[in-house]
Amino acid sequence: MSPNMSSNAIRLVRLLLILGVILLWELYARMVATSSFSAAPSQVLAQLWPKVLGEPNVRFAIGITLIELVVAFVMSVVFGMLIGVLVGLSDIGRRSFYPIVLLLYGIPQAILLPLFVLVFGLGPASKIAFGFTHGVFPVIVNTIAGMRNVNPLLMRGAASMGATKFEQLRYVMFPHMVTAVFTGLRLAMTMTLLGVLLAELFVSQGGIGYFTLLYAETFNPAALIALVLTLALLAIILNELVRMIEARFSRWKE
Repeated sequence: MSPNMSSNAIRLVRLLLILGVILLWELYARMVATSSFSAAPSQVLAQLWPKVLGEPNVRFAIGITLIELVVAFVMSVVFGMLIGVLVGLSDIGRRSFYPIVLLLYGIPQAILLPLFVLVFGLGPASKIAFGFTHGVFPVIVNTIAGMRNVNPLLMRGAASMGATKFEQLRYVMFPHMVTAVFTGLRLAMTMTLLGVLLAELFVSQGGIGYFTLLYAETFNPAALIALVLTLALLAIILNELVRMIEARFSRWKE
């Protein structure tokens, strides 16, 4: 079987699987489930425009969430890579600070949400800060992991030819840590979105999280699922953007 035929077969199987799941979902929602707690795909699609994309307040909420997400993600990338590089440059830094990073990374951050509200209030700052703390640790951990995977012989070879520390980092280390760093960025994007939405669910009067909670409390499953699918599509688009940037930085491997 040629590679093209194999690729087409995989796409066909994937499409059939998705269609099968949608069909089973439709049958279950129509024939078995209670209408107050479930909705068929056709009902979700019918609610997508009037209750989600066509509702000005929801569109405004999506805009608020996107702004909070972008700010938190950019902060996570900048501070995460900076801390990761500073910790990963030396063996002493890795031994001294890396265990502390892992300890903080392992703390369930949901229990700290009241503290964020106390410090930053109910406005966007608390959502941005909560999203930042969710996204920064994957960047730090994967940046350090990427630096550890660089062959020390390459660094010594560059140093012997007169390369400065910055040149070693720019021309030797960074190209070899691209895969690990962008793995961290994709994780950070997902985790930042999760942090922002969690904060909005509990302390916000706006944003997507607020309307998610509103539709759940008013027993409107079709609108709720439509909003969740919109969030899923948003997450897929953002991760694809990061993947495209990764492909651009990884051209040297080809």
